[in-house]
Amino acid sequence: MVSVSTTFFPGSQTHISPPDLIIISSDSIFFYVESTILLNASSNAFGGLFPLSAGHQSSDAGPIVVVPEHSAVLDVILHTVYDMSCSHHSPSFDSLSAGVTAFSKYGLSIPRYIAPSTPLYSLLLSHAPLRPLDLYALAAQYDLHDLAAPTSSHLLSLSLPSLSDDVADRIGSRYLKRLFFLHLGRTDALKRILLQPPHPHAPTLTCSFEDQGRVSRAWALASAYLAWDARPDLSMVALQAALAPLGEKVRCSLCREGLQERLKNVITEWSIVKRTI
Repeated sequence: MVSVSTTFFPGSQTHISPPDLIIISSDSIFFYVESTILLNASSNAFGGLFPLSAGHQSSDAGPIVVVPEHSAVLDVILHTVYDMSCSHHSPSFDSLSAGVTAFSKYGLSIPRYIAPSTPLYSLLLSHAPLRPLDLYALAAQYDLHDLAAPTSSHLLSLSLPSLSDDVADRIGSRYLKRLFFLHLGRTDALKRILLQPPHPHAPTLTCSFEDQGRVSRAWALASAYLAWDARPDLSMVALQAALAPLGEKVRCSLCREGLQERLKNVITEWSIVKRTI
């Protein structure tokens, strides 16, 4: 019994011309492909696979080649070469990563096949919410800024001191510095935003500047609490929860309005602080 790829099989509409090569994965899955497509995509004759020797094992569909990659990994590679998405096979992140790692072996251009407009880019980016650190390390390893940037927004909650030496080595100094600067930049921006207290209003019979000073001190205390444990991933909900209660015990309606306006501005300013490297 022969197991054949559900995409690369004889008669598949994937093929422009009849397949003339069979590639067998390490788990014995048969992939029927066109040698010209592989050669046109590769800069090293697809890992030195071509030209095939005269005595090479063959079948009616052409020569047979066995490769060390698992079928899930080979599927990623071949879909990429054919400029197709393999999302319908739901490849794991590990399979995608192994496929990308094998690109250099088969002479495939990583910048070309993982550009923002490509199927593989979209598929890799879909793993950012669940595997952000691994994806960021992969993007950094191959200097794929367009992939690393959107992925970095999912790393705002990461504790940078917890990074292992192995992961830090994979990321490298350039992208590690960018990630540190993202965290530090957002933390500093939050502190600057919180520093400005609510704008005072003109004194009234029931609310003097001294009375308003108490509101400013309450704001400063709540802001200091937030700034002390400032995190780059601080949510709008957490900001609202920490600052909104300040107005509950303020009797002056003008002071309450000032607090509400300041809180609204804080949330707006925090929402536009850059979230990516």
